[in-house]
Order: sequence, then structure tokens, then C-alpha cells
Amino acid sequence: MANILIVDDSRTSRKMLTGILQDAGHTIIGEAADGSAGVEQYKALQPDLVTMDITMPKLDGIGALREIMEYDKSAKVIMVTAAGQKDKMLEAVKCGASDFLSKPYDPDMIISIINNVL
Repeated sequence: MANILIVDDSRTSRKMLTGILQDAGHTIIGEAADGSAGVEQYKALQPDLVTMDITMPKLDGIGALREIMEYDKSAKVIMVTAAGQKDKMLEAVKCGASDFLSKPYDPDMIISIINNVL
């Protein structure tokens, strides 16, 4: 199973993802509430996979994705999107995102996407 970093400004979203991923046997090795902290956590923890919210304070998910990909071209980052973020999703793909999760969360879909990326 994978070591996963969750980056999302919503404590509720982080808790929900943590529960779903831990129930599937994954280990949450870190959490961050904004993109800047997410990049720092990535460099410090070297996770197998990152879930990255797009809309966050300080540094948004696209900016954090860019920084992580510059640091580690083989990083596996799954972007978390809300409805109506198609332009952001396309930009994230161009920047190296591995896949997408959408809110509200569907546990089976999350596990399927994560297993495919890993």
C-alpha cells in the first residue's frame, strides 16, 4: 500500500479522504492546508502519491503541482476538483497531474483512481 500526502484547505475534506484511504490500507504520512505547505511536505516526506485540492490559499493546487513536478518529474499527484473547474483540470493535465478526484467523494471511485495511478 502507498504512503500518501493529502493537501486540501478543508479540514473536513482531509478527514474524509484520510478515512477512505486508511480503510483501503494506505498510510497518510502527512497533511497540508495550503499549496506552499504541501510542497514543503512533499520534499520532506517523499510520498508515493499526493492528493491536491485545486482551490487553496497562499499557493493554489496548480501552482503547487508545478513546483512538485519541477522538484520531482516522476511525482504522482491526483488533483481534487469541484464542479465547474474544467479549465483548471486541463491546466493541471498540462502541468503533469496523474488523474482527478471530484467532490463530493465517491469512495469506490477514489480507490479505483488511486490504484490505477499507483
